[in-house]
Amino acid sequence: MDIEFLWDTLLQLLPGIPLTLQLSFYSVAIGFCFALLLAFARLSPYRWLSEPARIYVFCFRGTPLLVQLFLIYYGLGQFESVRHSFLWPMLREPYGCALLTLSLCTAAYGSEILRGGLLSVPHGALEAARACGMSRLLMVRRIILPIAIRQALPAYGNELISMVQSTSLCSIITLMDITGIAAQIISDTYRALEVFMVTGVIYLLINLVISRIVMLLEYRLTPHLRATMTLAVKKHNVIQ
Repeated sequence: MDIEFLWDTLLQLLPGIPLTLQLSFYSVAIGFCFALLLAFARLSPYRWLSEPARIYVFCFRGTPLLVQLFLIYYGLGQFESVRHSFLWPMLREPYGCALLTLSLCTAAYGSEILRGGLLSVPHGALEAARACGMSRLLMVRRIILPIAIRQALPAYGNELISMVQSTSLCSIITLMDITGIAAQIISDTYRALEVFMVTGVIYLLINLVISRIVMLLEYRLTPHLRATMTLAVKKHNVIQ
């Protein structure tokens, strides 16, 4: 194993990390906002809201991300109305197409995660909020969303890690992220094994940091669960 080559490869791949992180975090942030709207639409009693949301989620979850990326990057430019729209300055650039594709895709998956979180809100908490005279908007802001987000956080952490991995597909449309630079190094050196080993280690370290941050957030958002568990352990010890 050529340690010097591995080190040189690592140094060449490092400039691709900011682009990978940008695509990951921006797409998840944009997708989260859209996913929240989709989740509420899915739970709406009105079919004109729930059905389009259900079809959207079905389409984006049922098709490969690579196909979606090709359709947006190569397909939207075929329509003259798109080329003359305000979206064209973004859609004519690979970065804009990649960000849009990742955001739309993660919104579909995120909406199902958030929908599960919303459904997990205890009915008793809603009844207590109504008894206190809370308006629907205030109840959503103070009761429903905090509980739902806390419940959905572990699964959404997995979605963020998945997005970091999915950004590797964006190298196909000429973006020089970590995988894009790796492909260029391989084309110059023909040493795929070593290059992809270093690439995998970089992705592994990024996802390790993300998973630790999510675990820390989960720990900070669930002090009541730790207090309940501590009380239960104390009662168990007393009984014994």
